[in-house]
Amino acid sequence: MRVLVTGGAGFIGTNLVNALIKQHEVGIIDDLSTGHRKNVHPDAWLRIMDILDSDLDSAVAEFAPDAIVHLAAQASVGESIKDPQRDWDVNAEGTRRVAAAAAKAGVSRVISASSAAVYGEPVEVPLPEDAHKEPMNPYGRSKLAAESLMAQELASTSVDFASFRFSNVYGPLQDWRGEGGVIAIFCAKLAAGDAPTIYGDGSQTRDFIFVGDIVGAITAALRTGRSLRDGGGSGPAYNVATSRETTVDEVAANLREASGFSDSFVYAAPRDGDVDRSALDAQKALDVFAWDARIPVDRGLAETWTWFSQNG
Repeated sequence: MRVLVTGGAGFIGTNLVNALIKQHEVGIIDDLSTGHRKNVHPDAWLRIMDILDSDLDSAVAEFAPDAIVHLAAQASVGESIKDPQRDWDVNAEGTRRVAAAAAKAGVSRVISASSAAVYGEPVEVPLPEDAHKEPMNPYGRSKLAAESLMAQELASTSVDFASFRFSNVYGPLQDWRGEGGVIAIFCAKLAAGDAPTIYGDGSQTRDFIFVGDIVGAITAALRTGRSLRDGGGSGPAYNVATSRETTVDEVAANLREASGFSDSFVYAAPRDGDVDRSALDAQKALDVFAWDARIPVDRGLAETWTWFSQNG
């Protein structure tokens, strides 16, 4: 199989490419704005370009993939608030253009990265795919729009497609300065010998999923003989998550043990817009393409700390 990964030099993309390239021919499209050239596997085909570039269609046609995994995105909530138009252009319009290029190139399947941010404040936990959606920021709104725009482009074609709503992804290669979440930030602080800051009382929960499980979900979906687009809804969507809540205090305790950090973490006032609880119900992914999360949070945190301690 020939698989094209947009954003293939980023955090999730690099982990995915390194796994796929053991069995498949892999291509990467990345503008290296947040990804890193040093992360690109030497055996991967690479085109350095923005997904909004006018020659996207020709680049996709040149590699001629069987499948596209679309990970390229503006991934920062903060940046989406500062520049919502750029966020929309990359996440919503960019996804539409990737879908259109896939259809023109005769691609069989497109998997596009969406986000738990499409839901907004949870009304139930864990959230199923058909839960109420009221994004709290431009990032969430652009990701939700991207799902519909991809569906509009591909619904009348033979291309199979799906949007994968990732929960809080963490793991090796995550850049704490850009797309990094709380775990990457904690690890970077600990690697520098500094006490991380917890915003809130530490009881708030997230559905933390190790990047290896994200890779497992994508590879399982690429392999399945079942149609992903028949999963239902306007733009079939799948939660890719552990379906479990983990408190920030639990994360802190695991990282203190893994790192040997003896001091206490610092607590500060909660930040505006942060939700108290979050978890996604991933049963649909298990039913349709036989995937569920396998890596427990303590093991994932230990592996993540090891990487940051050596590379942070």
